[in-house]
Amino acid sequence: MGRAAGSRRARSRAARSRTSRAFRGIAGIAAALLLAVGLPAAPAGADPEPRIDLRVLVLTDGGDSTQAITSELRNSGVPYTAVDLTNPARPLIDADFLSDTVDGRPRAKFQGVVLPNDNPFGSPASTELAALAAYERTFKIPQVDAYVYARPAVGLRTPDEGGYAGVLDGFATRTTAEGKAGPFGYLAGTVPFADDDPQVSESYGYIAQPLADPPAGTKFTTLLDAQVPGSAVRGSLIGEYAHDGRRELVITFAQNRYQRQFRVLARGIVEWLTQGIHLGQSRNYFAVHVDDIFAPDARWDTENNCTPGDFDCPAGTPDTVPIRMDQNDAAYAADWQRRQGFTFDMVYNAGSGEEWKAEHGGSDPLADRMLADKNQYRWTNHTYTHPFLGCVQDTSVVPWRCATDSQGGTKWTPRKDIEGEIQKNHAWGVAKGLELDPTELVTGEHSGLKTLPQQPQDNPNLGPALTTTGIKWLASDNSRESAQRDAGPALTVPRYPMNVFYNTGTEAEAADEYNWIYTRKSDGGSGICETDPNSTCLPEPLDEDTGYRSYIVPQEARTALGHVLGNDPRPHYIHQSNLAEDRVAYPVLDKVLAEYRGLFVDNTPVVNLRQSAIGEEMRHRAAWQEALDRGSVTAYRIGDTVTITSPDGTAAPATMPVGTQTQLSDGTAAFGTPYAGRVSAWATAPAGGTGITLKLPAGA
Repeated sequence: MGRAAGSRRARSRAARSRTSRAFRGIAGIAAALLLAVGLPAAPAGADPEPRIDLRVLVLTDGGDSTQAITSELRNSGVPYTAVDLTNPARPLIDADFLSDTVDGRPRAKFQGVVLPNDNPFGSPASTELAALAAYERTFKIPQVDAYVYARPAVGLRTPDEGGYAGVLDGFATRTTAEGKAGPFGYLAGTVPFADDDPQVSESYGYIAQPLADPPAGTKFTTLLDAQVPGSAVRGSLIGEYAHDGRRELVITFAQNRYQRQFRVLARGIVEWLTQGIHLGQSRNYFAVHVDDIFAPDARWDTENNCTPGDFDCPAGTPDTVPIRMDQNDAAYAADWQRRQGFTFDMVYNAGSGEEWKAEHGGSDPLADRMLADKNQYRWTNHTYTHPFLGCVQDTSVVPWRCATDSQGGTKWTPRKDIEGEIQKNHAWGVAKGLELDPTELVTGEHSGLKTLPQQPQDNPNLGPALTTTGIKWLASDNSRESAQRDAGPALTVPRYPMNVFYNTGTEAEAADEYNWIYTRKSDGGSGICETDPNSTCLPEPLDEDTGYRSYIVPQEARTALGHVLGNDPRPHYIHQSNLAEDRVAYPVLDKVLAEYRGLFVDNTPVVNLRQSAIGEEMRHRAAWQEALDRGSVTAYRIGDTVTITSPDGTAAPATMPVGTQTQLSDGTAAFGTPYAGRVSAWATAPAGGTGITLKLPAGA
């Protein structure tokens, strides 16, 4: 496979800044067509049970904290309506906007409300604020204050009364007993606030104590706290303020969607907001593909700063010794999996292994060891010999270009060659008894798919070859194409390239290449980081003996863990060379898993899916988002019954309390699978044209 392209560290500091208020165009999802379904009539003289629509109202001023919660709703598939408070043409927030009556039954149009703060309308006498308060009181609707100054109006003392106001970078915050018993029960306890860049203030907020003598009928319950600097006192950062027949989740720190602490806490914020009954679902996914199994990988030349065999390496550069796992590396991989409770996806090139075997006396201890442990891995077809399956490459120029025929047309790898590479590799795997899904494929360098700028379209022979070979899930490079798309009969599965280079077998080599890419010319580097807008230059070159462990490992682990915490199922990929020699991948993977397990309790494990299951998850999400955008989803709760209607063929993600049952024509069945203290699933109607009916457990 080709080198993992460039650093994904190009998240702008403006995006991390707590002060940014630039509105970035949240598209309000059109309101769903809400249909009443006949239910048993209420007893004569009794008020009918209200209908609560499973949709969230977000009032936004464009600030990062509100946008972060909005992004969590969209990312997990929770329907919401966003109202831009800065838009003069926005709707008036009044009783008619918030509620109505359907077939004689009162209807709350929103199950929860998100505000930028406790009063974004300015005046305490605001009629819109009064309408919201009355609505929340009448229907028992929770309200989240995305970022608010600590003061008595929200049940807290001001920070100057034994609290703290300032930068929170690096603070070790903690979920309280009430937080663990409530919406943050999936957390182990400590929630560290990130300090990714010591030169930048990334988080700001207020640590405050609840009022010592609160007004009658009010109560403040701290859910996340932190120690006040310079004292043994702890104060609230997130708490529930119950007052006036209403409940507010009071958050007293700024946040944005990329910060680790938000990603860790976001699930609990949504669960509190929806009372654990909502459309959408979220998991923490982590899958690692190891490409080029059985094939040797070229080695970085630390003297010439290139990789012999690559097009940018000067002609005449002597070959370096290739990197290839041996039997000890294979035994270590199997043992590491057992210790970590994690499964690699071994992406193999059988033909390349057979070539190596023929060149080494007909013996291959690596293959022998891996095949002995074959049932401990998942296996994925990577083509027989890892050829480039796009256009025929003209390497007489740098960068390469697509070769053309005498009429100027592009020369393409023929269909029969593509089919042969897929079929032969699959047949080898079947003969060896590998655990294969024949619908999965990873092509060498993701070739066959468009490769900008040289190849702006897919190889036209790729789609027909995938049809013949039954491929439905084709890996793509997320750094080139992050969205799932059609590739002939298949759907792509974008993969994250880890910045653990394919052409390095030792930590010193990895640091050397990193320096070449990410240091200025004046520091001896290539200067690429000075011209690439998606890259950042190192302040100084890394020490080649220590730089890999001290800098690269934390950087790459932080990036990967960010994906895991973001409900992102996309797999990561490395190469077999990264499991050889110094085994440079393991420190990164160990750090990701150790930090993850330090954050979450056992009921919230990493979800480790194979490529086809990841593809299905992404396909479901795309169909669900399309249905939401069209306004063709209806969902509501009446008492202990939840009714969901979505277009035929579109599964609906739903998260419910443990003990929820699916109502079937001939009885009930347990709904969903457990995760993070709830049950959730992609639900489908029992028959076309019917809805999904869920029965909540008592007390939900």
